Amino acid sequence: MADDGPVVHGFPHLETVRASITALYRRLSYDTVHAFDASVAPADVAFADGDDLHLGAQRVARELVRHYRLPEARMIVGFREMRHAAGVELAAGPEYFVELNDRFRTHRRDIGAALAHEVMHVYLHRLDLSFPGTHDNEILTDTAAAYLGAGWLLLDAFRQDGVSSQKLGYLTPEEFGYVLAKRARVFGEDPSVWFTSAQAYEAYVAGSARARRDEEQPPLTGAGRPGRRRYARDRGRARAGGGGGGGGGGGGGGGGANSPSDEVRYSFSASDGGVAGGAGLRVAFPCPTCHQRIRVPVRGRVRARCGLCRTVLECDT
Repeated sequence: MADDGPVVHGFPHLETVRASITALYRRLSYDTVHAFDASVAPADVAFADGDDLHLGAQRVARELVRHYRLPEARMIVGFREMRHAAGVELAAGPEYFVELNDRFRTHRRDIGAALAHEVMHVYLHRLDLSFPGTHDNEILTDTAAAYLGAGWLLLDAFRQDGVSSQKLGYLTPEEFGYVLAKRARVFGEDPSVWFTSAQAYEAYVAGSARARRDEEQPPLTGAGRPGRRRYARDRGRARAGGGGGGGGGGGGGGGGANSPSDEVRYSFSASDGGVAGGAGLRVAFPCPTCHQRIRVPVRGRVRARCGLCRTVLECDT
């Protein structure tokens, strides 16, 4: 976990974040994801200055092991001087050695945030779920921690003032806000009431706005007028055999630039694999909840149900 250098803002890792959410649903299943309907409570990971450093760190680690449902895992937490905020040795278990940066000896309120990321590494290791490349794998880890109820701690560790800043994790603050907003939409949970950092709240608001835009893209009925006009033009070109639509899917890794407000994420094709046109036209688009691609016929009002996350979607194709 990097905690040095300038704080990057925006959504440079958005497609990898979306791919991470899809991967979680595919690997865990709908039922397992929904078993994480309650986030880690602030009181359960609170760390007072008067608490014993090592006993307190072990207590917080045990709470995160419990939250992630890792009953056979034991975390041995130590402190040392290091460049990164924390690290974990991913061995066969059941014992895992977690090292925290010495700075947490005096910044104890953020020990829970650091451990939320490292214990998630253990969780994903046991699931055998990973992405190619270290950086994308760290994005997966942050996203999983946030979506499964502990990552609000990582966003709350983001603080800035006129002379210093601190951010834990590899997601930008706004990307953490995006994932937390996605989780809030599924579980009806408002993590903003737990934030002690004003900057964390601002990032959550920005991430929430970006998450809402996923539900306002055509062919969803929540799409705005400009998106609907663009969709109609693309549909017309597709019916004429000239193609239409495009944009990224929910899969794949990589960072890229911030997603523009006019991104196009749907595409048209013929249902029989032939020339697009006539009654066989279909449109594919990502589910706004889990980002798996959904393919439905182009025939006006259509109700679709995502087979992965079970979200029911109202579409106007």
